Amino acid sequence: MASDVVTAPDEKTFDWKRYMFMGIGVLLFLIVYYSPQWPDAVDPSGKHFILSKEGKGALAVFLLAGTWWVFEVVPIGVTSLLIGVLQALFLIRDPKVAFKDFMDPSVLFIFGSIVIGLVFTKTGLTRRIAYKMLAIVGERTSMIYLGCFLLTAALTHIMAHTAVAATIYPLLVAIYSLYGEGDRPTKFGKGLFMGMAYVAGAGSIVTLLGAARGAVAIGFYSGITNKSVGFFELSWYMFPIGWLMTFILWGFFMVVMKPEKDTIPGLRERAKRLNSELGGVTRNEIIAAVLVAGVILVLGASAIMKSAIPGFVPPNKTAVILISTVLFFVTGILDINDLEEIPWNIILLFAGAMSIGFCLWETGAAEWMAINWLTMFKNANWFVFVMGIAFFVMMMTNFIMNVAAIAISLPVALVIAPYLNVAGEVILYASLVTAGMPFLLLVGAAPNAIAYDSKQFTTGEFFMYGIPASIILMLVTGLAVYVIWPLMGMPITLPAGG
Repeated sequence: MASDVVTAPDEKTFDWKRYMFMGIGVLLFLIVYYSPQWPDAVDPSGKHFILSKEGKGALAVFLLAGTWWVFEVVPIGVTSLLIGVLQALFLIRDPKVAFKDFMDPSVLFIFGSIVIGLVFTKTGLTRRIAYKMLAIVGERTSMIYLGCFLLTAALTHIMAHTAVAATIYPLLVAIYSLYGEGDRPTKFGKGLFMGMAYVAGAGSIVTLLGAARGAVAIGFYSGITNKSVGFFELSWYMFPIGWLMTFILWGFFMVVMKPEKDTIPGLRERAKRLNSELGGVTRNEIIAAVLVAGVILVLGASAIMKSAIPGFVPPNKTAVILISTVLFFVTGILDINDLEEIPWNIILLFAGAMSIGFCLWETGAAEWMAINWLTMFKNANWFVFVMGIAFFVMMMTNFIMNVAAIAISLPVALVIAPYLNVAGEVILYASLVTAGMPFLLLVGAAPNAIAYDSKQFTTGEFFMYGIPASIILMLVTGLAVYVIWPLMGMPITLPAGG
């Protein structure tokens, strides 16, 4: 009788790269945390800013998290959990404070935005919109790229880019399903999803409705310079830059992520047929569209009224968007099983980003970094100074909330600016341009993380393609500062002695 053959289970090969980068992150943490006291930062007025032990600890956590996020040594949400754990264990911040950041209103806003995307998918609205768009843009993959990017950028003019990304994401999933490659990663898939994330940032700089960073920056600017910036004034200067970046990014992805297929034969007819098979608009589609439109109208009107009416207090945007989440369940569009579809890895990613951002801010580490960096340019040419600020904001935005990046750099920059006869307006707008487009890390903006859920690209790929994209962003910012904005009437330099 033949003996039974028992085969040993396949063993995973030892991933030495994973453990190497994991160890590098831990080593960076230990070196920074246990290093001797670092020199003070000194601003132009001679004021000293001490980097406390807690601030040094915040920088240590920052380096570890950044390394683990880039090389994805564990799931990105797990790295975020470690951010809270390290703050508590090493007494960097009170645990009640560190872990409370994981339920910050901004995190819940992202949750609500993702729920909207889930609703669009479940009701069929996503497929209906996707098929209509494909019937218009046709079968060329270059035009599909362009159509998706234009739609994304346009929507960010009237609603938060997080909500736009969450809404557009399932539409891209529906479009990609017609590419004919299943779920496997392709250049077309990478370009489609990464491009959506990048363009969401480009479009969001054009109005105050695209993201909270604009209102925060204007608040700092007005408080320091006693000058106000109106809703339409911001759009006047940002419109050409946002749309220039949108079209440049389309060209960028057509070069670095040129689709494997120039056309998808029969796509237009297939899209028309699939659209007709959907039948008439359903009750759930109507309810979902009405609820989402209501959220957009309330948030949009609130932002405009806040800019136009002094003293107007708008309703909290997180509360507004979570009302729609509750109503989706009340109306029966969603049920308890749908909660399992929420990408909690992405939610945790942003919770961790909020936590490390607040940690750097509250311990003084962020201010220490900003002053050390910006004072390097206090005797520089005005253009070098402005670009130095823009670069600092761009880099910080990739690691912490763009609102925090603005908050730590703008006040310091506006204090230094008069010494170099630089107008505050150009600093404000240059900072807002780069704060809106973090192309290196997923934590830089919610659209980046939402796009990552497609599994079309890794965090490392996102980082590597983000390097040339960030260089392009700096070149466009330089063009705006030196050529475009002066031609549009923006003050760039102050009169001698002004």
